[in-house]
Order: sequence, then C-alpha cells, then structure tokens
Amino acid sequence: MLTYLNRCSQGRGAWLLLTLSALALELVALWFQHVQGLMPCVMCIYERCALFGVMGAGIVGVIAPRTPLRWLAILIWIYSAWEGLRLSWQHTMLQLHPNPFATCDFAASFPGWLPLDHWLPAVFVASGDCSERGWTLLNLSMPQWLIATFAVYLLIAILVLIAQPFRARKRTIFSN
Repeated sequence: MLTYLNRCSQGRGAWLLLTLSALALELVALWFQHVQGLMPCVMCIYERCALFGVMGAGIVGVIAPRTPLRWLAILIWIYSAWEGLRLSWQHTMLQLHPNPFATCDFAASFPGWLPLDHWLPAVFVASGDCSERGWTLLNLSMPQWLIATFAVYLLIAILVLIAQPFRARKRTIFSN
C-alpha cells in the first residue's frame, strides 16, 4: 500500500483528485451560503480557508509531482488538514456546549497583507452565529461533517508522507 501511495504522489492524477475534492466542498459551501441562505460564521470562514489550503496543496502537487515541490505540497496538505480539524472541533464544541462567555468573533481577522474579506466579500465575510446549528444531515451539523472530512484528509496526508521513502521495486520476469 505504501509503495502505491508513493507512486500516486508522484503522479498528477492523485493531486488533481485532492484539488477537485476540496474545490467541490468549497462550491457546496458557497451553494449553502448563496442559494440556501445559510450565513457562514467566523469559524465557517476559517474552516473554508483551511479547505482552500488543502486545495492549494493539491495545486502545488499538480504543478511538479516528481520534484521536491511535492514535499512542500504534502506539508501544506498536512498543516491545512490539521488546522481544519482543529477549527471544526472548536466549532462543534461551540455548538454542542453553548456558553455566553465562549463565543466566536464578529468578523474574521485576516492579516493586513491578505485581506480576503475585502478582496472577496461574497466568500470571506462572516455574518452568522457560531453556536447556531442551521443545517444537519443524519443529525450531524456541518462542523461535525467537517471533522470527518478533515480527519480523512489528514489521515491520507500522513500516509502519503510515510509512504515517501517506499519505492516500487523493479521486477523482471525471471527474478526469484
């Protein structure tokens, strides 16, 4: 399995699949926001940024999968999946255990050199409440589904990282 993951990480197909899966999740989030009318909260925006990080890792991997750039893509992937998992967990705890003293901010705080909320307000402006459970599927809220999503992303990323030293052996017809 590890040699298979190593081989996949050196091809563009797996990285493209990672990119497209994160893009699909971003499009679903935008559909919920702009078509269904579910306003994202600050934690939702941060989770969205983590998904963009996973998508960015996939793009970096697609660019040059057989170069050392692949290592950068794997590190971005692991960091983004970890942060997304951490943020989704915090968001879930805010929803499951509401506390008037533990709330999220009113607006997302981006660095001055990257004001995403000013550049793309339709995507990065938060107007919802973090403790509100506006949507559920199988009795799980959106942050709970994101916990599962980011956990899967993180697990696969760690397995791909572990698989990097495992090279496929060359086989010949007459080998023992």
